[in-house]
Amino acid sequence: MPKAETFVDALRTISGNRLRAFLTILSVSIGVFSIISVMTSIGALQNSIEGGLSQLGANTFQVQKHPPNEGGGPGWRDRFRNRKDLSYANGLAVVRAVKSMKTIGLESWHFGVDVQWKNVKTDPNVSVAGETPGGLPTNQWEVEDGRGLTQSDLDLTRKVVVLGSELARKLFPPSLNPVGEKVRMRGREFTVIGVLKDRGGMFGNQDRYFIVPITTFFEQFGKNRDIHIMVQAPSRESFEAVQDEVIGVLRAVRGVRPGEENDFAIFSNESVITQFNSMTEYIRLGTLAIAAIALLAAGIGIMNIMLVSVTERTREIGIRKAVGATKRTIVLQFLNEAVLISLMGGVVGIILGLIAGNALAIALGIDGIIQPGWVIFGLVACAVIGIVFGTYPAWKASNLDPIEALRYE
Repeated sequence: MPKAETFVDALRTISGNRLRAFLTILSVSIGVFSIISVMTSIGALQNSIEGGLSQLGANTFQVQKHPPNEGGGPGWRDRFRNRKDLSYANGLAVVRAVKSMKTIGLESWHFGVDVQWKNVKTDPNVSVAGETPGGLPTNQWEVEDGRGLTQSDLDLTRKVVVLGSELARKLFPPSLNPVGEKVRMRGREFTVIGVLKDRGGMFGNQDRYFIVPITTFFEQFGKNRDIHIMVQAPSRESFEAVQDEVIGVLRAVRGVRPGEENDFAIFSNESVITQFNSMTEYIRLGTLAIAAIALLAAGIGIMNIMLVSVTERTREIGIRKAVGATKRTIVLQFLNEAVLISLMGGVVGIILGLIAGNALAIALGIDGIIQPGWVIFGLVACAVIGIVFGTYPAWKASNLDPIEALRYE
């Protein structure tokens, strides 16, 4: 029997037992759906989070008091609460001593303020960042309108501000260029000198920034503030050497004795993203384990329906063998049916999984994705299930005695 005819015959057989085929297809699609939906939503979430975590420029690392959620869980910061704050003087020491770096930015933060322009006032959810001029490029902040901070802004403690894009949209009408306008924060008036490009992503607060010169920040919130130090190396090759140099300077100025661990933390985009990926790895493994069980159950269902089909079609098999059908033809016929049922369930599961996964992503305000690798994995897994669980029924059908099969009622 030609392959095309075998395929058409398999379709005809499936359509002749629609309810039974539908239930089997449904069992396969549930397993594939669970894989595709979870992997799609995690993939979309990962893309957005990596974009949000990639807050530092290329070849850039950040020094801060606490590790970035090291270990996780409640009370994780308690292990580091006795550490001294990173002071502005520590940052200036790095600025003076490390000459091999490309750019350095010093920053300090205060969270939860409101900003007002005329009669328009935001919720108290704006983050204030005190920055040196190098803080913008090391944070990957690009100015879309106006200008960034300059050293003279720091030296003169100017009341100037660079606004995040979302904050600018909340304060000003679309027809008005915010540059040059006056806004108020905690009762002080600031002149808008620039607006950042929109970064988007699920971390919407990264576009609600109120960025001022760090000296102005200290004047507003006090000088004894913990800071972050962002250092950009000239190249990937010099990254570790620059990092070691910064560590040496900070250990010296902070009085860390030889043999003692650093009393500060260093992280980069890669380290935080790696930590996130390791966390989601367990979710992926758990999903695959559950989906594997579901697909195993679906495979058993396929084997069951094919064994029933062999029994119901015993006389048909006898007639085919009597008119010259070979064992190979019978095997291919039943394997085609098993694989076709499995693939149909896989296609349904993939489509529904993509819809559900991307619907969740859109609900979270992030871009949806299609991961070809997981789509291919789903199809291959279904084909393998069809072959593995369809082999025994196909073998049983091919080995029926044609004489006994013709006598079967």
